[in-house]
Amino acid sequence: MELFIYLFAALFSVLNPIGTVPIFVGLTQDDSKAERSRISVWTAINVFIILLISYFIGKYVLSFFGISIEALRIAGGLIIVNSGFNLLSGNLSKKRGINRRVENEVQQRNDIALTPLAMPMLAGPGAISLLIAFYQEHHEMWDMVIAVLAMAAVSLTIFLILRSGHYLSRILGPSGIVAISRIVGFIVVAIGIQYIVSSIVVIFKQI
Repeated sequence: MELFIYLFAALFSVLNPIGTVPIFVGLTQDDSKAERSRISVWTAINVFIILLISYFIGKYVLSFFGISIEALRIAGGLIIVNSGFNLLSGNLSKKRGINRRVENEVQQRNDIALTPLAMPMLAGPGAISLLIAFYQEHHEMWDMVIAVLAMAAVSLTIFLILRSGHYLSRILGPSGIVAISRIVGFIVVAIGIQYIVSSIVVIFKQI
């Protein structure tokens, strides 16, 4: 249970679906309720698939390019810290791969569940590197079952949050969403720094 809670909290903090709500609301403002539900479902499914691939296939990518786990953890930590600072400063939408031009383009399309919602806005480099590093330390059968359950729980949470996005936007308001995003941003920064510190300690021990 502790491992489940740890991975769920880490993924939720890095993915930050609450911070995606304003963007989701803006992209789906002209859609029907049924269409918003469909987009929410497929966004959650796409995120789950991306997370699964990152967790199970990521190690082979590392082996192919000859990247050590410590190097990955430091790089991932830097990305995660950067994402956290973007949350704290309010620059999340630009840093997550969506700007005004892209927003205008995707509003002309019917399906935005994969891009830009699932990737890069939700399942970005920070979440991918986090899962690859997590697999290196937790790859026993029971650990993998717990990891898959945590990813499924996060995906379900993403669906529920996006499905309620328009209601949350009205209830919390812009200031409420910003406040929550900045609290999450602080946690994300702490996660990234912990990744970097742990990797540096391992490197020094090896020396």
